[in-house]
Formats: sequence, structure tokens, C-alpha cells
Amino acid sequence: MYYEHNIQGCFSEAEVGSILKKQAFKPYIEKAKQACREFEEEHQAGKHSVLSLANSRDDIEALNLFVNHYQNAFDDVVILGTGGSSLGGQTFVALNGYGGGLSQPRLHFMDNIDPHTFSRLFAQVNPKRTGFIVISKSGSTAETLCQFIIVLERWKQYLTPPEIKQHFLVITEPKSSPLTYLVDREEIPRLDHPLTVGGRFSALSLVGLLPAMIARINPLKLREGAQSVVEHTFNAPSAEPMIGAALNVALLQEKNIRNTVLMPYVDCLNSFSFWFRQLWAESLGKDGQGSTPLNALGTVDQHSQLQLYLDGPKDKMFTLIIQDHLQTGEKMPLELSKIEGLAYLASRTMGDLLDAEQHATIATLIKRGCPTRIIRLKKIDEYAMGALMMHFMLETMLTARLLGVNAFDQPAVEEGKVLTREYLKKSASL
Repeated sequence: MYYEHNIQGCFSEAEVGSILKKQAFKPYIEKAKQACREFEEEHQAGKHSVLSLANSRDDIEALNLFVNHYQNAFDDVVILGTGGSSLGGQTFVALNGYGGGLSQPRLHFMDNIDPHTFSRLFAQVNPKRTGFIVISKSGSTAETLCQFIIVLERWKQYLTPPEIKQHFLVITEPKSSPLTYLVDREEIPRLDHPLTVGGRFSALSLVGLLPAMIARINPLKLREGAQSVVEHTFNAPSAEPMIGAALNVALLQEKNIRNTVLMPYVDCLNSFSFWFRQLWAESLGKDGQGSTPLNALGTVDQHSQLQLYLDGPKDKMFTLIIQDHLQTGEKMPLELSKIEGLAYLASRTMGDLLDAEQHATIATLIKRGCPTRIIRLKKIDEYAMGALMMHFMLETMLTARLLGVNAFDQPAVEEGKVLTREYLKKSASL
């Protein structure tokens, strides 16, 4: 496998302990194995398109025409969308620093509707050299519709109707919606969002792969990594996603541990932690079930959250994603050994300090009685990212099955969408 999966501080060796007895864990792992067998049978029967995506290749070739156009025609590419329409692409693009604007084209993920943020975007891009990709699975997401309409009306000031068609592309489901109405009226090209893949599970579809490919991320490697985890999960007797699901549910039901913290010690995985947060929260938070996902970044959040984690309520499970940072980065001068308070840094690299801090955090969490899981990545590339993403999708799906909830819907969110429209109607009549 692309990673080492190690659970520490989760079990007591004796029959008495502060976290979880191994004997109490056995029924959960057996239930997880059964759920895994069920998912394998359902997958073989053609269900769960998100798993089938990992083994698909033909659809990637069809995207190349759009990828080449956006790479060659524009200095800036703006992705309009929110939630699952944005976070997967952000996660992939973070692999090579494109989010920092260091290469062409620069990618901008506009996932909110703060007018000031859009004003700054408008001020920094050249309309003639800026392309847009609009993503909404349902075609009725109010935020994305607002973004699209505002941008489209503004760009009509700079471009002719034929040019508009070259600057905009829409990804949405092939059905009637406000977005498809606008797109068809303006004759803007559109691609079909998979009908059977939910937004938060759509990263490995064109939703995440198109921005990734524009950023020159290898989509085949992403899917190969994901497929390796699918095969491993259905063939290994105790696969890592299955163990993770059983552990989450056992800690929740046996020890009332209702929060799960994902803390990578790698900057390019910060976006991944936000992707995971949506996946876990929307998939599991139903019918009074679920645990609250919290994302953190090492070492940054050692200075903001770690005090609570170590000395606050013991209601959290921790997953730290680490890699070997030793002897990476610039080296500090030997002369520091002569300065009081700095000798420990002499001749050390920045990576040495990061490596020491991630291991110190792990040791301190375990010492404080916090259930801690370590995922050690051998390297970080497209293959590893695809595998990591599929690990957590499968872990989430299995956890939902163990909790008896549907991982693929979000009924409570719809109420807020209805109320938003009602408030707008009332304010317009004042």
C-alpha cells in the first residue's frame, strides 16, 4: 500500500483501560467486515458509481480538448462552485502549488459569495485572458447561480457572444434546471455531471479531474491510486478503511467520542482536510448519528488547538497524516550551537524540526490518553492522493453503513435552501 496505517493509544492491553478494550472492539470489526462484503457485492452488481470511477479511463480522453483550450487560451482560470463542486479540485491542484499562482494558467476556486472577494478577483484578472468553469450538480445551487450570473453579465461588457462561448464551460446534471436554462439560452458549452455520483463523492469524476488536468496533474495516476485501495479493501482480510470505520463507530458508541480530528503535517494536504470535513459531516450527520469532523494543520494548529486537544475533554479521535521530513529543506548554521536557546537547531534542517514536532505531538496525544491513528505516506503524488481520497470515501461509506444511515443524501440541508429563497422573496417585497 501507499501508506502505513498504525493505530496507537486506542486500545488498552489489559481488560481495564481508559479508552477501548480489545474485546469490546471485536463485534465492530466483524460488522465492518460484513458491511465490506455487502459493498463488494453491490459494487459488482453495478452500484456505487463512485467506486467504478476509479477504474474508468475513457472519460479522461474526452476532457483533453477542453484542457488544452483552457491551458493555451487563458492566463487565469476561475472555478465557480461550492462544496463538493470545488473541494476535490482544490485538493488535487494543491499538489503542485498552482493555487499559489506560480504557474500558468493560475487557478482560482471561488467557493463563496463574498462580494469583496469577487471585486478583488475582477481587479486582478484580464477579462480577455480569463476562462470560467461553472460547476453545480443540481443546477439550482443558489450560490453558484449567483456567481455565474454576476460574472456572465460583467464579462458581456468585454466579450462578444461568440467569445463568451469560448470563455465559459458548465458542468451540471443533464436535466432541466435554472442553470441549464441559462446555459442553453447563452449557447454555452456544458458537460454532464454524473447523475449517480453525489457532489462530495465527485472528486474523481470530471468535477475534480478537469481542474486537476488544467493544472497538469495526472488524472490516470489519481484513479490508479484510488483503484488500488478499492481492490485492497475488497481483498484484504482487514483492510485499513474497514478498520477505520469500525474504530470510529466503536469509539463513538462505547466511549462517546463524538469528534474526529484530521491533522496532516504536510501543507499540500490542508485542502484535503477541508474536503474530508465535508465528506464526513454530510455523509454521517443524520438521525442523531455521526461525529463532528475537525480539521487542523501541523504545526500551525499546535499553537491554536493542541492545548484543547491535550487538556480539554477526551471526546476526540485523532488521525495524523505524516511523512518523513528528515534532512529536507534548508539547513540552519552550525554557529547556532554557540547561542543560548538555539543550540538545538544548529545544523538542523527545517524538515528536521517538522519531523520532530509531528512525532512529539503523536507521543503527547498517546501519553494523554487520546485515541490516535497515524497514516504515514511514503510519498505524496497523484497516486498517493487518489489512494488517500478513496480510503476516506470507503471509510465514510462503511461507517455510514454501521451507523444505519444513508451516506449519499443530505436531507436537512434542503430546508435551509428553501428558507434562503423565502427570505430573499420577503426582502424584495419590502
